[in-house]
Amino acid sequence: MATIDQQFVEYIVKTLVNNPEKVTVEREIDERGVLLSLSVDPEDVGRVIGKRGATAQSIRTLLRVLGTKNGARYNLKVVNTDEDGNIQLRSEPVETIEEVDAEAAAEDVNEADGGEQADDGLAEKTRAELADLDDLDI
Repeated sequence: MATIDQQFVEYIVKTLVNNPEKVTVEREIDERGVLLSLSVDPEDVGRVIGKRGATAQSIRTLLRVLGTKNGARYNLKVVNTDEDGNIQLRSEPVETIEEVDAEAAAEDVNEADGGEQADDGLAEKTRAELADLDDLDI
């Protein structure tokens, strides 16, 4: 029988994903608290994690509230599985931010006629981005 915390996470996640029948939540208790391991269809992992992990962090925040009410500490782990239920490992290397920035800078230099024009384009782009940020009311 599923506990209230498992049912809570399942309910939230099933409303987010395209394949709600493949959502499973496993519960483990250890010295650090309750660990909920969430498994979803591989194509739904991005929906559960969200941009920059915002959706997963929101679910964790809701679990923290539930933990305060129940006197428990909850942790959520999103497990990426394949169709057979095996944990997927990345086989391709992950690009770092520095590598992506270096590639973008090289493309800017190649596209420009001269080095100064590339610097001017980058400076204008940066000024425009900063102006957009100044318009935000925080």
